[in-house]
Amino acid sequence: MSKAKQRILLLGGTGDARRLAARLVDWPDLTVISSLAGRTRDANRPAGDVRIGGFGGAVGLTRYLEEAAIDAVIDATHPYAAEISANAAQACTASGRPLLTLLRLPWNQQPGDRWIDVADAAQAAERLSALGPRVFLTLGQKDLAPFAACTGCRFLVRTIEQPTSLPLTNADVIVGRGPFDGAAELELMERHAITGLVSKNSGGDATYGKIEAARHLLLPVVMIARPPRTEGAVAETEEEVFTWLRAWPDRPA
Repeated sequence: MSKAKQRILLLGGTGDARRLAARLVDWPDLTVISSLAGRTRDANRPAGDVRIGGFGGAVGLTRYLEEAAIDAVIDATHPYAAEISANAAQACTASGRPLLTLLRLPWNQQPGDRWIDVADAAQAAERLSALGPRVFLTLGQKDLAPFAACTGCRFLVRTIEQPTSLPLTNADVIVGRGPFDGAAELELMERHAITGLVSKNSGGDATYGKIEAARHLLLPVVMIARPPRTEGAVAETEEEVFTWLRAWPDRPA
């Protein structure tokens, strides 16, 4: 006999996860628990139950799935959150839970874009000579270390919160939380005389404005490729998530 309510662990921290949680809390006979890493002090809390903090790797997550009686996991983390995604895949395999990854589509290069494709932040740091003297780094703080030895340019770094420390000495910091539209990004780049951009291919609309602005200004963009994803069920839209949910045994139509 199935339980009165099935329990979903939603690995979140993204706008995609918050939007999905807001819809899932109204789904019949379902309890949604959103998991946030807790790295951002003033993170926007999603609807429903929220768990904050790490699990302790794949082993800790496996233990949590058992102890919290989780029935399935939806991974709606950032496309570059490779570690937690790998942990989720291992934990779900070990515990026999189904796993679905909500993976937004990447951006595609458009006419006028001047992309320089690289595999990671270390390769991006090696290509800075192509970006000129004023580089806009649009990466997370944990990805800035490879740029610490780069002294041929000055960086503009945008963070969600004011950093307590930064590995770069030749950088100006601005604080902002997306979404960022194209017009605002264009004004920002012109005001700071940006000559090149370093970005991850995050996909979605929230941060695409910087790509539009770079295209308008004919600026080169060093584009860091996405990490390889663990195999498994993938949804590219919220509607595909609900299709997956409806395919569960004993789920309401």
